[in-house]
Amino acid sequence: MHSDDVVWDTLGNRQFCSYKITTKTQNFCRNEYNLTGLCNRSSCPLANSQYATVREEKGRCYLYMKTIERAAFPRRLWERVLLSKNYEKALEEIDENLIYWPRFIRHKCKQRFTKITQYLIRIRKLTLKRQRKLVPLRRKIERREKRREEKALIAAQLDNAIEKELLERLKQDTYGDIYNFPIHAFDKALQQQDAESESESDAEKEDDDDDEDMDKREFVEADDSDLSDFEDMDKLETSSEEELEEEEEVEKKASHSKSKGKTPLKGPARRKRPYIEIEYEKETEPTTKTKAA
Repeated sequence: MHSDDVVWDTLGNRQFCSYKITTKTQNFCRNEYNLTGLCNRSSCPLANSQYATVREEKGRCYLYMKTIERAAFPRRLWERVLLSKNYEKALEEIDENLIYWPRFIRHKCKQRFTKITQYLIRIRKLTLKRQRKLVPLRRKIERREKRREEKALIAAQLDNAIEKELLERLKQDTYGDIYNFPIHAFDKALQQQDAESESESDAEKEDDDDDEDMDKREFVEADDSDLSDFEDMDKLETSSEEELEEEEEVEKKASHSKSKGKTPLKGPARRKRPYIEIEYEKETEPTTKTKAA
């Protein structure tokens, strides 16, 4: 038989309760179904067979109710009712579901629902505002990674130095016919040597090609445009020579017609030339008669 007074006397006063937190002023309860958060007779969810509370899950409020009829079935002990998002409608739903319950539980459920609604509103406002995000600096991890990087760098340099030294000794035949080295190191060294020889041969070929280019002479066929330019120049020269010959013939004809007393030819070939008069002066010495004495 389930007795609330026996449970409260056992847990609240005499024996240990895992949900109870004792302080200097009063005792608190950590049970998730506690209505007020205080450890007392009316608020204890374990010592009350008829109990109700309000909880928030993922932004929605639920009304949880426990009755004595379901005490023998722990799987169906709590009845959950989803409350409306509207504040007034949710209060009406609490009154409807807890109509015959004690006034203390009904009043505390409304008070708890009001507090939950207020902090949900504050959460929505804070998420909309821009906030600073504090990022912790993990100094210990950073120092550890830095030390590992330094060790890895030293080990890599040491491995490279050992590999180079072994390859040099191999080239010098220090160990004779005894070879106990990894094959991939030899393959790598051979590839490097082939690459160096190829680069040197390419450089030599380029130098030879440059020298050959300097010695070679080539004759290039002229373009049609160049030939047309030369033809135009020839035409201009021939036309200028013909014009000069025509002018000379016209001058000869004009001089010949003047000498014969004929009128000069009329036409476009006639050219006006300035008329020049030439005067000659002759000096004569007077004859003197010499008388013989």
